[in-house]
Amino acid sequence: MNNSGICGKLFGRVAILLLVLSPVAWPQVTAPKVAPAEVAPETPKDTLGRTTPRGAVLSFLSAARKGNAEIAALYLNTPLRGEDAHNLARQLALVLDRRLPARINEISDKPEGSLDDSLTPNEDLVGTISTATGDLDILLERVDRGKAGEVWVFSKKTLDAIPDVYQELSTPTVEKVLPQILVTSKLANIPLFEWLAVFPGLPLLYLSLGLLNRILTSVVGITRRYLRKDAAPANPNLLPPPIRLLILAGIIRWLLTKVDLPLLARQFWSTATLVIAIAACVWLLLLVNGWSERYLLKRHRSRGLSGYASVLRLMRRVVDGLVLFGGLLFSLFHFGVDPTAALAGLGVGGVAVALAAQKTLENVIGGISLIADKAVRVGDFLKVGELLGTVEEVGLRSTRIRTLDRTLVSLPNGQIANMSLESFSARDKFWFHPALGLRYETTPDQLISIVAGVRKLLAEHPSVDLASVRVRFLRFGSFSLDVDIFSYLFARDWDDFLRIQEELLLAIMETVELAEAEIALPSQTTYLKSDSSAEHKQASCSSSTANISRRDEETELHR
Repeated sequence: MNNSGICGKLFGRVAILLLVLSPVAWPQVTAPKVAPAEVAPETPKDTLGRTTPRGAVLSFLSAARKGNAEIAALYLNTPLRGEDAHNLARQLALVLDRRLPARINEISDKPEGSLDDSLTPNEDLVGTISTATGDLDILLERVDRGKAGEVWVFSKKTLDAIPDVYQELSTPTVEKVLPQILVTSKLANIPLFEWLAVFPGLPLLYLSLGLLNRILTSVVGITRRYLRKDAAPANPNLLPPPIRLLILAGIIRWLLTKVDLPLLARQFWSTATLVIAIAACVWLLLLVNGWSERYLLKRHRSRGLSGYASVLRLMRRVVDGLVLFGGLLFSLFHFGVDPTAALAGLGVGGVAVALAAQKTLENVIGGISLIADKAVRVGDFLKVGELLGTVEEVGLRSTRIRTLDRTLVSLPNGQIANMSLESFSARDKFWFHPALGLRYETTPDQLISIVAGVRKLLAEHPSVDLASVRVRFLRFGSFSLDVDIFSYLFARDWDDFLRIQEELLLAIMETVELAEAEIALPSQTTYLKSDSSAEHKQASCSSSTANISRRDEETELHR
């Protein structure tokens, strides 16, 4: 065998050995096969709706309402069979129709039943009815029915007491008062009088409350105008629509205590009453919120405040949203809908929206803080950073400022809240601080006369704050004797301040002239060295004079 064949075999054995020892290959070699998990058998579904306590009660009442006693008997845990079981089912359905409280929504809708009560895990309470011998608990119990699985049926303890309770029942009030045709005639398996109570009855009752509102409004309006001797006040709206809805719900609730109705009818009217009451309360809160906004807006306008309209509108919308959301949550809770998942989704969505609109929310919060602190008002002349202008509008997101160039600048409120604001319109006084420089040729007597005259001038002027007046010889300046004049002026606005300042400055000039002194001008003295050449001295003096004159002109132009 040649060397190439030996090398090939040796390389092949080494490759196989490395493949076996490789960690990647270990799981492929040593990992055992995992047996597939056994699929749990599905819980059999009961075709009669007895999987949950609420489903068992509703299905039983539906079967009894349709007159199907054979199906209704399947919801009873009783050894009776045949006609005896059918009669017991009819008696139970009639007892529940007349005596059971209309709280079907509170019955558990879970296969395991309600775990909050003190009953055994296989028992569930439907409700409690009043009997001649005391209160009777209507119980369901969970039993095994073979192929149907574990189902909920009425317990044997409850069924034993039903015949005695059935003997206590009397003729319903409705059947005594209404014509038999309205009681016996049915539409979609619902008595005709119930249809008449829903459609013509409720609208007519609400319209009657509206007519009562008009009568009461007219009577109260006439009485108020007579007592006040004023024909201007309009008639007050004593019963607005939400109040009428609350009265309507109260009337229905009162009628339910006076009229015997079947269980499903009482459940319907109880639910309708609750829905009407929730809608009326939400509506009333929205009206009160709108009235509060209008009242606060009118109050702030009377005080001359600005920017509150946007904040009040935002607050009103937020409160309206919370009221509507609260009404929706209360309704869902009543109908047994768990809003936890929806709230969690809204929370995640709210966080996402807040992150996406971070800058917008920052500007809105900044606008609210500016308006609440009254830092910026419409019409104020202020300085924001390096910007000078008049505020024209304060919104929730931005503030608009009209500059001295008559351009309109819109600044985000979040940026303004972090900047220094200097409001010139908020000044209670104006600072009068002119610079008065006298020539060095002014004598001490002249200086004393000028200081006393200016002090007397300011003290006698009606627009000067006397407590702030200060006139002192301050220092020897570079080219003048400096007199410090300090005071505050009372003025309506900037233009009025300029007028008063002009009067005072002219009076100060007259005071200086009366003292036979002069106001110093910026100047410079040049000293020349002695030189043998007269022409050189003359040329230097001419040059210095020219430089001084040029400096004086430049200084004057600069001023």
